[in-house]
Amino acid sequence: MPMTPTHIPDLRLFPERRSNYKVNLKVSKGILTINSPTKQSSVTESNNQTELTIVSTSPVTVNFLLANMLYTSSSYHINTGDFVSFRFEKHEAVFPVTIKQPHVPVLWDIGTDINSRVTITTMTSPPFSNTKALVESIRYYYPTIKIFIADDINKRRTFSGPNVEQYFMPQAKGLFAGRNLVLSQLTTKYFLWVDDTFMFTETTKIEKFVEVMEANPELDVVGGSLEEIPFYMSMFYEEGDDDEGGCLHMKFGAKFHSLPAYPHCSLVSGVVNFFLARTDAVRRVGFDPNIRKTGHPELFMDGLGSLMVASCNDPQNMSINLQPQLDQDYLNRKYRNPEYDEYDYRYPIYFLKNHLKCLTAA
Repeated sequence: MPMTPTHIPDLRLFPERRSNYKVNLKVSKGILTINSPTKQSSVTESNNQTELTIVSTSPVTVNFLLANMLYTSSSYHINTGDFVSFRFEKHEAVFPVTIKQPHVPVLWDIGTDINSRVTITTMTSPPFSNTKALVESIRYYYPTIKIFIADDINKRRTFSGPNVEQYFMPQAKGLFAGRNLVLSQLTTKYFLWVDDTFMFTETTKIEKFVEVMEANPELDVVGGSLEEIPFYMSMFYEEGDDDEGGCLHMKFGAKFHSLPAYPHCSLVSGVVNFFLARTDAVRRVGFDPNIRKTGHPELFMDGLGSLMVASCNDPQNMSINLQPQLDQDYLNRKYRNPEYDEYDYRYPIYFLKNHLKCLTAA
């Protein structure tokens, strides 16, 4: 903890028998003090307490003093560190000290059922009949769960009903601005994102997503299957220099390894537009409002290294369908072979914001 005297644990000396024992410790970003000095030793502080020397005829006394040594950082920083140099005769060991402000816990009232844990979120787009069909399919399986709808269409149409909240935006603010808006209004631990072209079926069981998340607290996002087909990708980032930036490589259909106790779920870097996520984790990453039209992998690009993501291939429990009026060509076009011109406007965003010199996809 910054600027707080803290014990350095497990600091001991195991020497062979000698007539005298001398230990020297040195730090650079803090001070060293002894909590309980003894008369059987000599303790010398120097360089404004950044260096401390212990001299004693007894190794027991030396270890007693080491066990009562305190480190205090000199300046306030919420997440930094220091190195401690430990010298004994001709030997030196250097070890790190983490200086970190503990987080205040943020707890959620999870209630007694799925309605208290999850909010379903989406964004409407013409034709409005798509969103209407989505809401009706949700209500068939989850009659009272909260549904949040972002809307940036000029010609407004209201979707009414219990626990349906529609958030209107200026015209054409875009997909990610809409995601940010509904994200800011959430009061549940989790949210389920779905496109307005999707339809709930008997295989869309939100409880299964929650089960995976609760069993794996380190997970932030869990994706399902679309038309019983999982869509996911892995990303590999090569750090570059300050001038040119790094390289990001996306490999679609690639995964790392399965989750313990859930062999049908695998760790990945990104998933399809049907996922359950921890509200607080995604809020920390956010959605870039510059992504207005086509967009989805940007969340996982910005969240690489922050979001722990898994994809589950469980077509009987964790799958969603496209609405019947949307044919297979739509599925192929949007999720398998998107037109390159849909990505063109995003390239400058990637290379500037993410400081990239190259971006590959395979």
